[in-house]
Amino acid sequence: QVQLVESGGGLVQPGGSLRLSCVASGIYFSSSAMGWYRQAPGNQRDLVAVITSGSSTNYAESVKGRFTITRDNAKNTVYLQMDSLKSEDTAVYYCHADAVQFGTRYRSTYWGQGTQVTVSS
Repeated sequence: QVQLVESGGGLVQPGGSLRLSCVASGIYFSSSAMGWYRQAPGNQRDLVAVITSGSSTNYAESVKGRFTITRDNAKNTVYLQMDSLKSEDTAVYYCHADAVQFGTRYRSTYWGQGTQVTVSS
C-alpha cells in the first residue's frame, strides 16, 4: 500500500514562508521522481516543482526563485520550502510520486491527500 502524507500547510501573511513535507511509504523512494502540484478553487491542478531521483529540479515559472524542492532519501521525505509567498499561491498543495510500489516492477503515479496553503493578511 502506497501512502503520501503531506504536512506543513496553514495560514501565512504575504511575504511569509512555509515548508511543506511529504512522507512516502510503500515505494522505492530513492528511485522515485517526486513533485508538488497545487490546485486553487475553480482551477486545474498545476505543477509547482519536481525533483528527480538524481535530485535534478524543475519549477513552474511563477515560483522560480521563491520555492525550493529538496528530498531526504534516508527519511523518505520530499520538502517544498516556500518563501516570499503571495496571495496567488493560495491553493491545496498535493504531493506526487512517479514510483514503483514495493513488490511490483511497474512504475505508476501516486498522490497525497493535499494540504491547504492560504496566503492572506
